[in-house]
Amino acid sequence: MDPESRTCAETEPDCRLGRLERRLLEAFDDLWDDFVDPADALYDADGRRWSPVGASAPLGAAGVAFTTEQQLHEIRMQCRALAVGNEFAINGHENRISYIVGSGHSYRATARPGQAASPELVRDVQEVLDRFLEQNQWHRRQQEIVRRRDRDGEAFLRFFVAPDGTVRVRFVEPDQVSTPPDRVDDPAAGFGIQTDRDDVETVHGYYVDGQWVDAASIQHRKGNVDANVKRGLPLFYPVRKNLRRAEKLLRNMSVVAEIQSAIAIIRKHAAGTRGTIEQFVANQADAAVTNRATGRTSHFRRYAPGTIVDAFAGTDYQFPAAGLDAGRYVTVLQAELRAIASRLVMPEFMLTSDASNANYASTMVAEGPAVKMFQRLQRDMIEQDLEVMRRVIAAAAQSGRLAADARTAVAIEAVAPTLAVRDRLKEAQADQILLRNRAMSAQTMALRHGLDPDRERELMGGSGT
Repeated sequence: MDPESRTCAETEPDCRLGRLERRLLEAFDDLWDDFVDPADALYDADGRRWSPVGASAPLGAAGVAFTTEQQLHEIRMQCRALAVGNEFAINGHENRISYIVGSGHSYRATARPGQAASPELVRDVQEVLDRFLEQNQWHRRQQEIVRRRDRDGEAFLRFFVAPDGTVRVRFVEPDQVSTPPDRVDDPAAGFGIQTDRDDVETVHGYYVDGQWVDAASIQHRKGNVDANVKRGLPLFYPVRKNLRRAEKLLRNMSVVAEIQSAIAIIRKHAAGTRGTIEQFVANQADAAVTNRATGRTSHFRRYAPGTIVDAFAGTDYQFPAAGLDAGRYVTVLQAELRAIASRLVMPEFMLTSDASNANYASTMVAEGPAVKMFQRLQRDMIEQDLEVMRRVIAAAAQSGRLAADARTAVAIEAVAPTLAVRDRLKEAQADQILLRNRAMSAQTMALRHGLDPDRERELMGGSGT
């Protein structure tokens, strides 16, 4: 035992224990100072943890952004806020609706090739379709489908069939589709969708507000995820931070410009006390207003156009607005908006409404990326719409409104609005060649040009091919 410890033990029984405790604490302090958390490298600058390498997403999906219903809800709420309050997000949503839906898709019943469908049956099917489109305001509903699918990443359509075979369509909110508490341990019932245990793409039903709804009564349109992911991802999720930065940058630019432009002149007095400067301001003022609440007096002086300012010795005049240069920030704002437009595969002017550096005619050509993208989206929507129309025909046939063979003998065609820049003369010449070679009917040609074949036939007195 060292002399210090012996002396300590002789004079005070707990002294030695205290010394050991202090040494232990000093050793821990040294270790703490040198300690580096190995988990620090797993976090981004914003504090969010990286996904572990090789970690399996739900159901083996690749690159999914959510693993729980709560995470999906938070993502959806962020993108819904953008869709309501961010001007650039709103413009992006509206432009996608305009190009995907446009003036509305046209639907026509035709005899299926190889089937002996009578003209009466084709006419009856067309009447059922027309009534469905009218009752459900399908053009407006199409617009909302695109908006919901982009904003929420998915759209749920529920079908209600009346005894007479009439079908009405209503939307189901994404938050209503959720796994009930008694099924949380069943992987096949995850995210409120009951699927086959061995095949996630085989859907048996949905849990809507905790109640079971058969898959035959629901159509689920999801986007931006793989086929084996049960729920969709909002369109603007990858660029949500860009949208918020663009909004804040525009706001800050406007506020700074507003402040700078509001201050007309700054007078600097090289010499003088606060009292003399206040007296100078009062003497120069054309009007003085006193705030009754604070007791402070504000002095105003009017400078008419062409006013000449005579400065006293030692007084310096500066004009802040002269140094305002918003162009520096506009370049940064444009860079953010280009990143967002890249996510949408859209030209920048479709997001910013600034056509100064774009040419619509050269952008919306048949081989342009935007046209290809919108054509692909239109095709996806047509396939899903035709599935709805087939359900409508099936319901009418089951109720007896249509013949039992209506589903097999009659086909439904859908035509979307033209996207590419149109040369009407060249289109008419191409249509004439197709008609002459019997590669296209007059009815299809009319639909391509936004005309109603039956209405046009009536106006022509029943003539036409």
